[in-house]
Amino acid sequence: MSETIRLGEVVIAVTRKDIKHVHLSVHPPNGRVTLVAPAGTRLEVARAYAVSKLGWIRDQQSRLRAQARETPRRFVTRESHYVWGKRYLLSVIERNEKPSVTMDHRRILLTVRPASDRAKRETLMHEWHKRLLHEEVPRLIQKWEPRLGVKVAAYYLQRMKTKWGGCNHDARHIRLNTELVKKPRDLLEYVVVHEMAHLIAPTHSERFVALLNDHYPAWREARAELNELRLGAEVWKE
Repeated sequence: MSETIRLGEVVIAVTRKDIKHVHLSVHPPNGRVTLVAPAGTRLEVARAYAVSKLGWIRDQQSRLRAQARETPRRFVTRESHYVWGKRYLLSVIERNEKPSVTMDHRRILLTVRPASDRAKRETLMHEWHKRLLHEEVPRLIQKWEPRLGVKVAAYYLQRMKTKWGGCNHDARHIRLNTELVKKPRDLLEYVVVHEMAHLIAPTHSERFVALLNDHYPAWREARAELNELRLGAEVWKE
């Protein structure tokens, strides 16, 4: 059962789980606050802990809310787009031929039929993003299956407005946000490992944290970098 602590303008969602220590988190992009406490913790104790961390909470919220946000993409020539953490300029070419997307060392070339609208161009780019991810994700899964001792039955790519990834523990499936194609490859790897670890430990439990500590020691740095990068025009979070 979820409860709420209010400290002035700060609202904290409290849940209790079978863990040993309190976990306080401030989530991007807008500074949502959660507190996960051991099962027997009284709300008054959780509140006292939150009060002791109030300065830290406000600092984290201020940092997140100050982050730059991309303007919505219009898919026009000389617009900036990111692939694997690198900035490219878009060149739109109108031709009566099959639409395509290619990339060289500094440009993304989007070939479209004359009078194609923004929605069509966006769809073409999204499908290209998925192709790029399909070139990377199977390799990462194969790399980490023996290390983690887990098998992924299937993976899926999709637009996700509230997460970088997700998993279905029972079906052994993982899902990845197509927005990850814009981030450095090592951050894609972090999210893949994160979701594969959830196939072993479904929640953000101490066991889950121990798995990441053992197999991907730099996970905190990767998570911080992912959250500090420029946010998309949509609202995204870990």
